[in-house]
Amino acid sequence: MAEVNKYTDTLKKYETNLKDSDITKKVNEIISKKFAENNTKEVYKKIYSLIDLTSLNATDTRESIWNLTEGVNDFEGSSDINNVAAICVYPNFVETVKEALTADVKIASVAGGFPSSQTFTEVKIAETALAVASGADEIDTVLNLGFFFDENYEELTEELDEIKHACREAKLKVILETSALKTAENIMKASILSLYSGADFIKTSTGKVYEGTTLEAAYVMCTAIKEYTSKNGRQTGFKASGGISTTEDAVKYYTIVKEVLGEEYLTSEYFRIGASRLAKNLLNDIKE
Repeated sequence: MAEVNKYTDTLKKYETNLKDSDITKKVNEIISKKFAENNTKEVYKKIYSLIDLTSLNATDTRESIWNLTEGVNDFEGSSDINNVAAICVYPNFVETVKEALTADVKIASVAGGFPSSQTFTEVKIAETALAVASGADEIDTVLNLGFFFDENYEELTEELDEIKHACREAKLKVILETSALKTAENIMKASILSLYSGADFIKTSTGKVYEGTTLEAAYVMCTAIKEYTSKNGRQTGFKASGGISTTEDAVKYYTIVKEVLGEEYLTSEYFRIGASRLAKNLLNDIKE
């Protein structure tokens, strides 16, 4: 029993008893007071360099992923805006990106039974290892929500730990699927358990089965990162994803990260936005 309790004991060290209404109030205050000062072309340029340019479609082909990568290559050095942070694809296309990529951009791959996480742990580990062997610098995997809702924290954390081990030198981003977790309390607990298990980033959503991310989820996750770092001294990152397509939305997430975590987190090492349409919209708004 003592072995099992170490997970609940870990959660007790953090403020998890959060009220959704309080979080919404705090988010609204931040956006109303700080959004305008961040809504500038310089911030748009900064956000562009934080994007994980994503293609996760059932219709993806080697040609379409090659063309996506060529577009990133062509952008390199063509403007005063830094390139995107990473290209994010399914694991079977990692090799294609690696072959085509000449720009100084990371290769990210979803793995581990994306987007549901409902498969054997052994399959998740193997898929992660294969993606890394193919050239992935970063792995985006989904938290096992079944384990979470069963409060089976031991299997949840052990599985993430094994996936992290399979990443070797690659960074691990753990997707919480916040719209399935629903409450601020659940999001906080899932954030802490993921960080406890070795996550380098925690990420909001897959953008597939459930609704995408929310500013409230971002606020809670950034709060978890701040509290975890203060207690453990290990700095970790945050990734917002799932439905962020407009410049206005992106600036709002930027504002939340800036206000909760501080200026030092506004780099691709600690902050990403997963998106497909956002990059083009940002560039259009910068030109205007």
